[in-house]
Amino acid sequence: MSAAVAAGVAASEIAGFAGTSSVTAVPAAGRARVAYSSERGRARAEDLTVRFLGTGAADWKGPDDRGEHRRLTSILVDGSILVDLTSTDLDMLPKGARPRTIFYTHSHGDHYEPKAALQVGVTRVYVGETWLGKAREDFAAAAAESGVPAPEIVPLAIGQAVTVEDVTFTALPANHATGRIEEETLMYLIEKGEVGAAPVRVLYATDTGGIPARAARIAGIDAHVKGGRPVTGLIMEATMGMGAKGDEDFRIFTHSSVDTVKRTADVLLATKRLVAPEGQPVYITHMARTLHGTQAELDAQLPVPLRAAYDGLEVVFRPV
Repeated sequence: MSAAVAAGVAASEIAGFAGTSSVTAVPAAGRARVAYSSERGRARAEDLTVRFLGTGAADWKGPDDRGEHRRLTSILVDGSILVDLTSTDLDMLPKGARPRTIFYTHSHGDHYEPKAALQVGVTRVYVGETWLGKAREDFAAAAAESGVPAPEIVPLAIGQAVTVEDVTFTALPANHATGRIEEETLMYLIEKGEVGAAPVRVLYATDTGGIPARAARIAGIDAHVKGGRPVTGLIMEATMGMGAKGDEDFRIFTHSSVDTVKRTADVLLATKRLVAPEGQPVYITHMARTLHGTQAELDAQLPVPLRAAYDGLEVVFRPV
């Protein structure tokens, strides 16, 4: 297995994944904080596991001159379901993993690479309905080139929920854009348990500039609406960093900064629309190489309750 993103994070700290999680939390330098509860212990049947295959934005092209390495952003849910995937992420898949299902957020090349999905054995692909034709053409071409059958391509409408095994993905609108102006990009509400009463509800928000109002309402986290339901976990992109490398960056129209995520988390916590188990942080991902410090610097500088994910990190989201 290749090294983790952070200098000083040994490969031995990234435990193997076989439907359970046994990752040791990386200490945050200079912080008086207990180990993150979501990075300790093994997962039970009712828990939701997330493995970060890649945590970098599009400007990552392999290890940099600081010795840092972030692959392009992707996660593996419960050992068998992918959200986004590129060839940069393949070495972060657990040994023996054969995911059959993938959900795509959008068609940008740092999230979407049909050949990589076919290489790992994906047979069902979910994409936003606004770019269904493109996905079908791309996968047909990749399948012909690879000499394998084309997978089933399934369109998703905003607000549509799909259950794979016992995990439900609900398509939410993101604040992002591709070169195809008609494409509506997505993020996902990921729930584990009985539909409508799932005890684990994780909002996976990337790529997006903040949380759009429609997404908040569909997910039940808009405090304007009575009778909503809190999420129990939040993973959110922070393409931009802090200060001058944050909200002053031109990418603010389609991406989020550390400050954006911090404000979002604070509001959700204050309105009780984020109710997480004690010790579970808010995870940031999709970090731009040029706008963030090293993993060690992020561990030391990020404001509570934020935590920078790194490639190979496995997290257990438990019921509250």
